[in-house]
Amino acid sequence: MKHNGVMMQFFEWNLQPDMLWKQMRDSAALLAAEGISALWIPPAYKGAGGREDQGYGVYDLYDLGEFDQKGTVPTKYGARQELLDAVAEAHRHGLQIYADIVLDHRMGADEAETIRAEEYNADNRLEKEGELKEIQAWTHFHFPGRNKKYSDFEWHWQHFTGIDYDEKKDEEGIFKFQGKYWEKQVDQENGNFDYLMGASLDLNHEDVKKELLRWGKWFVKTTGIDGFRLDAVKHMRFSFYNEWLEAIRMEFGREFFTVGEYWHRDLAALKNYIDTTAGALSLFDVPLHYNFFEASRSLNSYDMRTIFDNTLTADNPSMSVTFVDNHDTQPGQALESWVEEWFKPLAYAMILLRQDGYPCIFYGDYYGLPSDGIPPLRDKLLPLLEARRHFAHGQQHDYFDHPNTIGWTREGDEEHPDSGVAVLLTNGDDGEKVMYAGKRHSGAKFHDLTGNIKDLIEIGEDGKALFKVRAGSVSVWARHKASENPS
Repeated sequence: MKHNGVMMQFFEWNLQPDMLWKQMRDSAALLAAEGISALWIPPAYKGAGGREDQGYGVYDLYDLGEFDQKGTVPTKYGARQELLDAVAEAHRHGLQIYADIVLDHRMGADEAETIRAEEYNADNRLEKEGELKEIQAWTHFHFPGRNKKYSDFEWHWQHFTGIDYDEKKDEEGIFKFQGKYWEKQVDQENGNFDYLMGASLDLNHEDVKKELLRWGKWFVKTTGIDGFRLDAVKHMRFSFYNEWLEAIRMEFGREFFTVGEYWHRDLAALKNYIDTTAGALSLFDVPLHYNFFEASRSLNSYDMRTIFDNTLTADNPSMSVTFVDNHDTQPGQALESWVEEWFKPLAYAMILLRQDGYPCIFYGDYYGLPSDGIPPLRDKLLPLLEARRHFAHGQQHDYFDHPNTIGWTREGDEEHPDSGVAVLLTNGDDGEKVMYAGKRHSGAKFHDLTGNIKDLIEIGEDGKALFKVRAGSVSVWARHKASENPS
């Protein structure tokens, strides 16, 4: 992770097939120039839904768009060589690539197997709903289209703990296989949230652990990626990724920045995961996302002084990846909680221009969501990215002292000439606040990079000035001369 780095989630849920890897290759130079330093890419392997699968319905981890499986050679995002070309081009422009990987489950098996299993209550996974019985489960994966290239491993029922469908009776339910148990070291929602979907991997099975590690090493060597975004970690044995990541990092002698998706509004759950995994990976700050969501819908009744309360960013900033929205929170998706458009610039200022957390910009905000008629916010994001790159350095001073209008300053540092920034935002009426920008800026004129306010502000001899902001907006103040000729 680079100093003042910015990650971008480089996909949204409703993309057209066959375009993303090409777009990534063609956009790499511009994104790097605009201040993006890393791209989080979607699952790159074949899903059970073929060209229509976003990649979370994992079928074959080794098929990166190379084999005729599930009715297609390319994945939804393109062919294998297009992926490799896009990663190489991104690297040429200094961008890091974090790959989304899903090791929780498999879907779309090649054959069903007869297994003895017990059914469990979906709302309480500790409560059995029947006796041991025979079911037919789709658990045999042998990937005929790949024909054992890269790996000859075949998956059978014993490599899984359970499934959600009995082919024999054409019944849906949660079925735990005979001799298996739900992992205790998982989130306790629904009694026990080991089972999520599809054929759930048994992460205690030695052959499974060996195959996932073998695949991880192959995947890194093949693609040259720089890190990971781990899906659904709250459903997986917490210590699994400690072991897996340690082995990958040892093999390649690199950090491999990693962030996990532990979707929980309660900070205590995130803290418990970080403690249990001994800080092996960062987590997305889900509580902060929900604070943004609620603030955006509450208009001026939300107390902005509390926006960082009970968040991972406030509690453990070095382990926090901050975001405003993502593919799961966008309209129509499972965790829909879309932050209102008017509040987006305020939220992005809070994750991009403060010293805490590693910010992640969403593709759907940068490029828009055409399928939902949501316009791009790129023009609003660019001044914030510029401010992060050139000005958001040095000691931070907070002014969270008004229910609507809050602000902070960064004094700047010697390493970044003319750096220093003052940020003021409000969810209410026009606001103003005297803030200390730093004595190094005495006599300097500051202007608003967002263009919301045209007047210049002069910093006093004491390093302070009266900064202003328009109703329901954010203003980002930086040295006027430096803004015209950034170093």
